[in-house]
Amino acid sequence: MTTHPVSPNTVLANALHRPEDVLTPRILATPPNRVVLVVGTQINGAPHIGTSLVQSLAFAVAARLRDRFGLPTEVLFSALDNAPYEMATDPATGHRYQRSYAQALGDQALGDLVSALYQPLFTTLSRRLGIPHRLETYTQQQAGQHFRRTWLRLLPRLDTARWWLAPSTGTPHLRIPCPHPGCGWSEKHAERTRVHLTDREAAQVAAVCLHHGPYRVTVTPTGGAYLDLATLYRNMVKELALSSPHDTLHIMVKGGDWVFGSHVVDEALQAVGLARGQLPARLFCPQVVTDTGAKLSKSLIREGRAPLPAGAAGWMLDTRQWQGTIAEYAEQLLSMTDTLLSDPRHFFRSYSAAEIGRMMTAPVTRSISAP
Repeated sequence: MTTHPVSPNTVLANALHRPEDVLTPRILATPPNRVVLVVGTQINGAPHIGTSLVQSLAFAVAARLRDRFGLPTEVLFSALDNAPYEMATDPATGHRYQRSYAQALGDQALGDLVSALYQPLFTTLSRRLGIPHRLETYTQQQAGQHFRRTWLRLLPRLDTARWWLAPSTGTPHLRIPCPHPGCGWSEKHAERTRVHLTDREAAQVAAVCLHHGPYRVTVTPTGGAYLDLATLYRNMVKELALSSPHDTLHIMVKGGDWVFGSHVVDEALQAVGLARGQLPARLFCPQVVTDTGAKLSKSLIREGRAPLPAGAAGWMLDTRQWQGTIAEYAEQLLSMTDTLLSDPRHFFRSYSAAEIGRMMTAPVTRSISAP
């Protein structure tokens, strides 16, 4: 049986010869000196097949862009260590609180976690395709001067974008973990969090801790409080920050479930003054779904709220269960990316977990040429 899927035509696929052609207008409009493909992952346990698929596609597309345009390319892995580690409810108010992996585990344990669960695959893909990569945690990102200055400069204009970033409430969630030693809890939905600029280079934030009550902290470009932004808010600030270097084209590589979320982020970016041509380049990768059409969710399956789909195996939810070496796993992923990138019809669509499992366990056949 062939490893190639049978894929229907679509409007976008019909307009392309190769999937990466969707990026050509951005590369030709303002030719960059280099290209960086940015792929982010929540660090909330072992990766599943959807995570590995997007990561391997980032490397494969980077190699294609390098070969086609003669540009240096790189993959930037953004490890989102601000994912919730534990949750709690304030019995007095009913407000929800969270403590992230960064606050609960600390730098050393987080570094060990990333090194154990993600770095081996990245190193293997990097060496296999000759694409350099680097890793940055959200903790490192939010501590950077450029990221913080971007957030500070955004604050006076945030009112124009807040309904895009939080369409239900108009309040983008800013979480500043309690600075009390050993605490780190923050109000999940930021109901009682208030922020105001004290000058161009500093903002003061007032919040309420689950255990220690009200507190105030300061955020500056070079220090101060940990700046934890909710998903849409964080992506807006990150993409604003990455829009500045004109010699580098940053391409956001995301799973297909981000199509809807990126729409409101783009509207927010335009609301604060970005022109259409300044919006970040994005590449949405195929989504792995269950037989109901929902995204394959290890959380729902782990919590018993959804069954393991027919045809899916345990390693698809926890890639450490793959029966083989990391080199063999990477080779199977790259074989599958060859298939997905061989025709736009194969790329711009979703795949059932069973179909992904079939392609991942088929004999390796590399170097499939584009039509």
